[in-house]
Amino acid sequence: MILGVTILRKKYPMAKYLCVLLIVTGVALFLYKPNKGSTTSDEHIFGFGEMLLLLSLTLDGLTGVAQDHMRARFQTGANHMMLNVNLWSTLFLGSAVLWTGEVWEFLSFADRYPSVIYNIMLFGITSALGQTFIFMTVVYFGPLTCSIVTTTRKFFTILGSVLLFGNVISPVQWFGTILVFLGLGLDAKFGKAPKKTTH
Repeated sequence: MILGVTILRKKYPMAKYLCVLLIVTGVALFLYKPNKGSTTSDEHIFGFGEMLLLLSLTLDGLTGVAQDHMRARFQTGANHMMLNVNLWSTLFLGSAVLWTGEVWEFLSFADRYPSVIYNIMLFGITSALGQTFIFMTVVYFGPLTCSIVTTTRKFFTILGSVLLFGNVISPVQWFGTILVFLGLGLDAKFGKAPKKTTH
């Protein structure tokens, strides 16, 4: 959303900002676990892991901006977008595994355990099916909606796991859960862009 506003100059209703803020805050509170048991006196410093996380989030945001631009300017279809993303991914990752030599380790592993090929094929098919829904969401509803859907999907997976296995949820986590549901409810009710009227 931030990159969409700053780079593409997109405009969202104020309600959308509130909804996204509620959802992000709720998920952060739900996942936050204070390190109470730590007895070490070492202070945590901003390191390599945090830099990678920031880089990942920035590139993810830039991907959304690029998808929004292609969607608006070129009316790119879901299958066309998915094909090109996977072709470029194959090119970059294929080059990386050849350069590092990991491809030979994989071929040796597959030779020793041929049943892994079935699992790879199954993973590829289910991944492609999942990507189809992701790219359809991007094309028909926009990258921001897709981001909200994927974020809340992860949240519901964790929440479902917690409830199924009877883990105790802290008051802060319950508050985070309420914020997520509140954000989703408000987004469904008020987060839509106003429809243009034709005279």
